[in-house]
Amino acid sequence: MSTINIHEDKFVSMQFITELTGLSDKWFYKLAHEGKFPKPVKFGRSSRWIESEVKEWIEEKIKLSRTDSVVIFNEGNE
Repeated sequence: MSTINIHEDKFVSMQFITELTGLSDKWFYKLAHEGKFPKPVKFGRSSRWIESEVKEWIEEKIKLSRTDSVVIFNEGNE
């Protein structure tokens, strides 16, 4: 993960993440528990995520999906 600058970054809720991705909150909590999604920052009983970490995670998933598609495409046409 990249360096965090609290002056330029903001905290986002799980609702923000689920609306952004269309995926369930349970799935993200499971991934975070497994170390496959950024862990939340706890404020008492509330959890928030650093927006840049979430977006970086999404960008990485997009890159991986495009890379895998290219590899599969190339393998099928050799």
